[in-house]
Parts: sequence; structure tokens; C-alpha cells
Amino acid sequence: MAKSICLYFQVHQPTRLRLYRFFDIGKDSHYYDDFANRTILKRIAQKCYLPMNEQLLKTIKASKGKFRVAFSISGSALEQFDRYAPEVIDSFRELAATGCVEFLCETYYHSLAGLSSPAEFAHQVQKHKAAIGQYFGVTPVTFRNTELIYSDSIGKQAYELGFKTVLTEGARHIMGWKSPNFIYNNDFEPDQKLLLRNYGLSDDIAFRFSDKGWKEWPLTAEKYKSWLDESEGEIINLFMDYETFGEHQKEGSGIFEFMKAFPEIVLKDKSYRFQTPSEVAADHNSVGDLSVPNAISWADEERDLTAWLGNELQQDAYNKLYGLQEKLSILNDPILWADYGHLQESDHLYYMCTKFFSDADVHKYFNPYDTPYEAFINYMNILSDFIIRVNEALSEKQ
Repeated sequence: MAKSICLYFQVHQPTRLRLYRFFDIGKDSHYYDDFANRTILKRIAQKCYLPMNEQLLKTIKASKGKFRVAFSISGSALEQFDRYAPEVIDSFRELAATGCVEFLCETYYHSLAGLSSPAEFAHQVQKHKAAIGQYFGVTPVTFRNTELIYSDSIGKQAYELGFKTVLTEGARHIMGWKSPNFIYNNDFEPDQKLLLRNYGLSDDIAFRFSDKGWKEWPLTAEKYKSWLDESEGEIINLFMDYETFGEHQKEGSGIFEFMKAFPEIVLKDKSYRFQTPSEVAADHNSVGDLSVPNAISWADEERDLTAWLGNELQQDAYNKLYGLQEKLSILNDPILWADYGHLQESDHLYYMCTKFFSDADVHKYFNPYDTPYEAFINYMNILSDFIIRVNEALSEKQ
């Protein structure tokens, strides 16, 4: 059987928060930086989403459907596309119409709900599933959690929502001697299959491609194909942010030329085929259980939760936010629910990260705040106002 290459791209844009001062609390409940959201979204649409979608569409057509990819597009990104760049939605619809693209399911708000609230997790997954059906006319059958966060229990939650295929990270401390280039299954649910990211080969494109200090620079499609040839196993899962193309790795780096040449070179070799995650799961059997008692992710060297919950600032914000769940359930107010959803976006906690070692540059690149403490203060000011609104609504209801 030909070796499978599974390409999956994450599409997400956070709903950025405006500068919200202490004196705004109780007086102004508009939390979002509409100018920044519009400006950044339109820039990335022009640099990444539109040109890359066009290139993938051409590749699919040129290969007569042999080139296949998968996307997960967060609800937060879909909302911004609708608001600021509807042409991006149209370009994804063109890809969907080929039948060669799989759309995955995730938490609608790209949140950490799977760690704290099964009810909120289920709500967001169902909301995202409905949105994918509404926008693209397909029902997702494969699940990937926010930032590939996964544990046995999160897998079980996804299984109970109908997902028998889940994507996650091939984290070294979980894998041990095992290779990520095979299918495994959830230790709790034996018929739930796990696809594990090959982080080395994925990050060669996502992070190292334009690094002139990297010993393998410049990376050509031919060189990359030789690395695939040397890889053991049945599947190579290449998972990365879609913004890699044109935003993180600039057009001048040659990233678009690489992604044009790569599928062409691979498809000339009959020992390879491109498959979507659901196709991989259907065609390959599990080689064994994978036990993940503590949550893993695709973030940083540790591949754990410390990018979002690694310090007291983050934990304080997280606990206060998810402590509102019961009150919001009683109120069931759609406006409050929407703000609550956007306040759950994992990016807000990520901005509070205080790591200063190997991953500091990555955090700084993605952070609109000068310091983690500014991110915390701004977020907590907004959360304080939100709590006031929730409590006032409860008082009126009683």
C-alpha cells in the first residue's frame, strides 16, 4: 500500500480586544478592537488565504483530484471572514466543491472548554459542526481540539459527540519509542483512531523554512521529498497553521513556490498518495493503544498546557472565566453567551504567557501586548465588566 501524506491546515483569527481601562468597567461593554480585527484580517486574506487557496485549487485540478488536504476553520475566523472578507469564504467554498478537501470540527471559539466544562465543550463543538454545514454544505466527521490539545478524557468527550477520528500531537514524552507515522487508538475508546502530527517534518515548513541560520536552508521540494523517503511508517501527518503561507513565512521566502512544487514531485512517485484525515482513518488500522492521561498540545517545546495555563496570571483568568458557567446557564442570554465565547478564545491566555526561554520569540511574535502583565490587566478589566453584566442580569431575573 502506498504511504499516505495527510496535510491539515488550521485557520484561526482571534477576536482581538481593545485597550480597556479600569475606568471603563461598568460604563462601556464593547470589548473588541474592530479596527485591528478588520485590518489584520484583510492583510492576511491578501497575503495568505486568497493566494494559497487559489494555488491549492489549481493543484487539485492539475492532479485530477489526487492532491487532497484538510482544514479546520474556527468559528471566530468564520465570523471575521463574513464581516470583513467574504471573498475568503467564497474561495474556501470553491475548494469544498472539488470534493478533495475535508473540513474538520473543533470548538467554535478555539477555546479550552474541553479542559473545564464538558457542557460548554459539547455546545461549542455542535455550534462549530453546524457552522461548517451552513458555510460549506458538509458535515465534519473528524475532530481536532484547540491547539491539538488532547487527553484520553478529551478524546472520550469527542467520541461521545460522534467523532471516531481525532488529530493530536506526536509529543515525544507520550510517544516514547513509538513513531507518529502510524494510527493509534484512544486508550478509553478502542475504536476511536488518533492521527499524530509529525512535528519534525511539520515544523521544517511552519517554523524553519525561511531561517537562513538553519543548516538545511534553503529547503527545496526535492530535499523535503528525500526526508519523506527516509521516514518509516504508513502515514506522514503534516499539520500546521495555514498562516504559515505568506504571513509567518513571507512570500519572498519562496514558500508558495515550495508548496507548488512539493505535491507535483510527490505525486510522480507512485509509492505516495495524499489523503484527508477521514480517508487515512478508513484505510489504516490502529497499531495499538495510546495512553494520554495528562493533556498534550502542539505548543512549545513542552507540548503541554503551559502556553495557556503555566502561570498564576493565566490560571486566575481561566478560573474566573469558567466560574461563570453556571450563572450564564441560568440566564441563557444570547448576547452574554456570544461575549463569553469570545472571551474564551485561547489566544487571550496565550498572551499572558511568561516563558522567557526557547519559545519566547514565538510568543512575542504572536502577542499584541508589550508584556504578559499588560495582557492580563486588560483582560481582567474586561472580565470584571462582564461579571458585572452577568450579576446585574441575574438580579433582574430574580
